[in-house]
Amino acid sequence: MKEIIKIKETCLYIKDLEAARDFYHNKLGLEIIHYDEGKHIFFRAGSSVLLCFNPDDSRHKDSPPPHYAEGNQHYAFEVSKEDYDTVKRKIEAMGIEIIDKLVWKSGQESFYFNDPEGNVLEFVPEGIWG
Repeated sequence: MKEIIKIKETCLYIKDLEAARDFYHNKLGLEIIHYDEGKHIFFRAGSSVLLCFNPDDSRHKDSPPPHYAEGNQHYAFEVSKEDYDTVKRKIEAMGIEIIDKLVWKSGQESFYFNDPEGNVLEFVPEGIWG
């Protein structure tokens, strides 16, 4: 459908929401939109929203419909080309291990790292997909 503008929300399933709060808010600097202890925590990431649900709670909901996932999930943060190297240095300075780097067909690099739950996160420079 060409009416779709963008993906507004991305959802991860995280059992340790306190560790998620520490990582995403205190380390990555994402603003907390809403936190319901033991259930979910929502963050603002630029113009998007990162939803972190405890799968033990969300799989039993009536509304919104039950949802959950298991295993390592993935999503990417986009930053400006000019900020990419700065962000990479900040991640390394926080002691967060970069687990992989890729050079894409565009010639631009992206890098991967894990959150405390083991999810695979990525930083990509703006325009990586053309």
